[in-house]
Amino acid sequence: MRIVSEQVIAGRLAGMAGQNPLVVVSGNFATPWELVRLADATLPSCRTFVLNPQPGWPCRDGFVINTPFVGPGARCDPRLEYLPMRLSLVPRLFDSLWPPEAVLIHTSPPRGGKVSLGIEVNILPAAIERVRQRGGLVVAQVNRHMPYTGADAEVDVDHIDLALEVDLPLPSPPLEPPDAMSAAIGEQVAGYATDGGTVQLGIGQVPDTAAHNLRSKRRLGVWSELVSDGTLQLEQAGALDIDRPICASFLFGSQELYAWAHENPRLIMRRTETVNDPGLIATLPAMLSVNTALQVDLFAQANASYVRGSIYSGFGGQPDFVEGALHSDGGHAVIALRSWHDKSDTSNIVPVLAVPACSFQHSVVVSEQGSAEIFGRSQYDQARLLIEQVAHPRSRTRLWDAAGHLGLARATMP
Repeated sequence: MRIVSEQVIAGRLAGMAGQNPLVVVSGNFATPWELVRLADATLPSCRTFVLNPQPGWPCRDGFVINTPFVGPGARCDPRLEYLPMRLSLVPRLFDSLWPPEAVLIHTSPPRGGKVSLGIEVNILPAAIERVRQRGGLVVAQVNRHMPYTGADAEVDVDHIDLALEVDLPLPSPPLEPPDAMSAAIGEQVAGYATDGGTVQLGIGQVPDTAAHNLRSKRRLGVWSELVSDGTLQLEQAGALDIDRPICASFLFGSQELYAWAHENPRLIMRRTETVNDPGLIATLPAMLSVNTALQVDLFAQANASYVRGSIYSGFGGQPDFVEGALHSDGGHAVIALRSWHDKSDTSNIVPVLAVPACSFQHSVVVSEQGSAEIFGRSQYDQARLLIEQVAHPRSRTRLWDAAGHLGLARATMP
């Protein structure tokens, strides 16, 4: 790894001009913004591969975003190319249809011949390996504010070609205090956890409030794509098993969370292929997978990806963890959502999804209205429980009518 100026990096990037290169970039809140700016200013055209791009991502002709998980920085970009696929399978793309020419990462300063990817591991180890095999370019934005995390987060400095030193605090997601509905959902979700079990919590208010309600549990393990401040709360409350490492692929939270992660031997950062492997997830005791959805239909299919017909996020790890949790001994795959969407004044429990499903065959669907335990139920009982236990009262009559037309009501209609 050679520390260089912006001009040197720009020159190396310019050497790829005209090839329309695929450039893999650290995403979420580990985006190396200085390197992204250089790529935008230097490359007339390129394809960028990034998970959950944040606001400020370049939006122009020639700078095309390819991603399996759309973030707020890409939702309004007409050039966006969404790749519908499970996150666990994304690294395979780099071996086949999407070979990268360059990787731009955000790291800690070096120590002992290594740097750390810190709060964002995910697909990056696979991308670095593939680009090195192809003789491509690996560039690091080295930042003293990036926590040093271990395991798959560590990268040998010899595997990095160039580095740019910066001194920039890491961003955090905005704080959203839980409201009464998310608190009610979180309380119900927590009821499916058992002492000695394992938890996976997704992004958002509902998983965070579920974590808050898990603080009274004991000997919990954490195996999750994401570790957020909810996990930190569980650690501080003594709810986690100190003999089980906390396994994650990226961090998403406050400055306190980042400080806690720095050199923390309890935190094991793993690559996507490991964390999201349904077979490994299935081996974990009493795996409680908690994910959110935008809609659930009467066939118990979940939409976590589309809003008004346009892509909003993506599969992410939801189908991986739903499958793994269903095969875990004592596990539960929980989908949690509000029963009603206030802004559009519509029900989030719908007759049939009008967009592609993200996941299905969950064990429990939860809203502030109640819980529908649907695992092993007939299609008629699934529909009935979703209407009676999860849907908002304002939508139930319409949903019963729809169930009748769909052949799901049978003799269960009140």
